[in-house]
Amino acid sequence: MRTLPKKKEVCFVKVTGDQALVKKINKSLILHTIRKQAPVSRAKVSEMTGLNKATVSNLVAELCGQELVTEAGPGESSGGRKPTMLHFNQGAGSVIGIELRVKQLTAVLCDLGGSILEERETALDRHDLPIVLEKMKSMIAELFAAAPSSPYGIVGIGVGVPGMVDEHGVVLFAPNLGWEMVDLRALLENEFSVPVTIDNEANAGAQGELNFGAAQGVRHLLYISAGSGIGSGIIIGGELYKGARGYAGETGHMTIEAEGKPCSCGSRGCWELYASEKTYDNPDLRLPAQTTAGLVKHAAAGQEDALRHFAAMGQSLGIGVTNLINSFNPELIVIGGALSEAEPWLAEPLRRVVAERTLPYHKQQLEITFSKLGSRGTKIGAGFAAVMHFLGNIRISV
Repeated sequence: MRTLPKKKEVCFVKVTGDQALVKKINKSLILHTIRKQAPVSRAKVSEMTGLNKATVSNLVAELCGQELVTEAGPGESSGGRKPTMLHFNQGAGSVIGIELRVKQLTAVLCDLGGSILEERETALDRHDLPIVLEKMKSMIAELFAAAPSSPYGIVGIGVGVPGMVDEHGVVLFAPNLGWEMVDLRALLENEFSVPVTIDNEANAGAQGELNFGAAQGVRHLLYISAGSGIGSGIIIGGELYKGARGYAGETGHMTIEAEGKPCSCGSRGCWELYASEKTYDNPDLRLPAQTTAGLVKHAAAGQEDALRHFAAMGQSLGIGVTNLINSFNPELIVIGGALSEAEPWLAEPLRRVVAERTLPYHKQQLEITFSKLGSRGTKIGAGFAAVMHFLGNIRISV
């Protein structure tokens, strides 16, 4: 087990009784209101939460004592003394967000507000668990060493993986990696002694967009993660939808060709075989590059094979997106993942197919956009999950 630098600890106590529980809930409500609305005054927090001013003042004092909230400068006055403004202390700690792709392992070090402090990337040419795990550990250790000094240090690690994950952080099935029943959370927690959250990479990307990207304030969202495969993060009523057992969103294995190509999942004609980076491995195609970044450069230079391939991918993306629109009736669709970098060539054929094939009422007030976070959305969203886990564990003093 690695020896990590000492960090400030949150006071964990056993909470019992209705009064203590109410206080905990109120404190969490105040903290997240400040996090989302800062800079904000105590009076405004009282107004927004419905809590009385004395309760707000007492709990803000606790949060300031825990260095999660800071006071800075007077705000505008509506009459009388100018109020002191409250800020969420984004620098109170750091998190690591990781995206495990089929051909790459990428990671970011973020503060508690989602700002990227450091970034790492390495190629993956094999998916054997010991090899991937060692690369992941090495990358995490680098980011631990690069983390700035803060009251709480590294408070958690979030990982987005291309597969089905249960509530215990076990990767149940990741066909593109050849993994089954991998207890990834336990492996990383045992190594680094900090909380680890594991989720499907599309769910992590949806959280990234919802909190930091193009989907802020959106209630009904479909986030399409298009890269080495395809997955979807589904937001319904402002909440992440995971299905009855937590496995919703495996849309890359939706059939779009009844007698199509065989897929690693055991089916055939799956969407991601025609609209993801898997298409680059087709030996019958004469592509000038086998990566999205490489093809983007050639497309920008007007290379015909690259342009033709992106046009075909955009059309295939549009077919799958149409099926999802007709099924879920979202208000916003965000295309994220590595293929978001190819927006100039994918957007027109994708939108054309959607316009031609989507049911008329489903198209009303629908917006389709590409990720503002680019290929970083999943990493940022995975880091955000670690932040929420940490803030959810802040305990009250009784």
